[in-house]
Amino acid sequence: MKAPNSIYVQDAPTTFFKTLYFKGLFWFVLSLLISNSNDLIMKFLGQNLPSVEIIFWRFCFGTLSLIPIMLYFGKSSWATSRPLVHVIRGSLLFVGISFWCYGLTIVPIATVTVLNFSIPLFILVLARVFLREHIGWQRCVATIAGFFGIIAVLNPAEMGFQPIALVLVAASLMFATLDIINKKFIIKESMLSMLFYSALVATLLSALPTYFVWTTPTLEQLGILAILGVGGNLILYCLLKAFAAMDASALAPFRYFELVISIIFGFLFFQELPGWSTVIGAAIIIPSTLFVARYEFYRERTSRLKSEKGKKETEESSVSLSNKKRKKNV
Repeated sequence: MKAPNSIYVQDAPTTFFKTLYFKGLFWFVLSLLISNSNDLIMKFLGQNLPSVEIIFWRFCFGTLSLIPIMLYFGKSSWATSRPLVHVIRGSLLFVGISFWCYGLTIVPIATVTVLNFSIPLFILVLARVFLREHIGWQRCVATIAGFFGIIAVLNPAEMGFQPIALVLVAASLMFATLDIINKKFIIKESMLSMLFYSALVATLLSALPTYFVWTTPTLEQLGILAILGVGGNLILYCLLKAFAAMDASALAPFRYFELVISIIFGFLFFQELPGWSTVIGAAIIIPSTLFVARYEFYRERTSRLKSEKGKKETEESSVSLSNKKRKKNV
């Protein structure tokens, strides 16, 4: 009787590593590591290169790295019916990443990460304005609490407060707007075309300002910039792999592991530690966004169960009706 149990115990770890849960978690955590590595690179390069030039090279290498993939998948990957959408996305991406890169040079990485958690709160507001989505009191409370968290992170009452740090809030708003556009148009455009044309537009928009502040990068810096460009594409690839294995709602709580990574990276490479204002802000923003994620999960599940119940009742009534007709004929 003991032999089967011992075999089960030995096989259990192997079984876990083969589950969709582990695969989804692996790709999601990998996306967080790459995202934080990109922030680290931008902060490091920002000590010697202008922010806008870093953005130019990031999107330039990102665009070039996508060309072989586009060629492999053929003409369909280049096709687009909404060029204006790509121009808008590329413009928002250029401004958002530019603000983000500049913000990284003036505040600790952990602070930037906490402000990044506010993006879902901006999405709620924008979804109400542009997508006419219903916002219940639960969402309103979470959003208001989250914005108080943003104020706590920025801590405007502090003597050393830098108003320029507000660019990070503006960047979060840009990224939230991008998510709204993605939600509206992603089903109508291929992922490759959205990635490629948006990166191309951002490259072209950053080229002119880069010309006026040009600083010739070293070969080492070019290599790091190439990694940055490829990394930007890899983040989305990892997220797609993660969401293919698991629901977004199931992965949402693990997003806050990014704060741990950013604190470790900030301390190891820049001797940064988050201040009390960042800790307090995180303690407000994280529960707010977790509450929204949990509420959305149960709302979607309830809606799905009602829909399934309605279908089942319809099928049962149709079967009952057909049986009655048969009895009449008999």
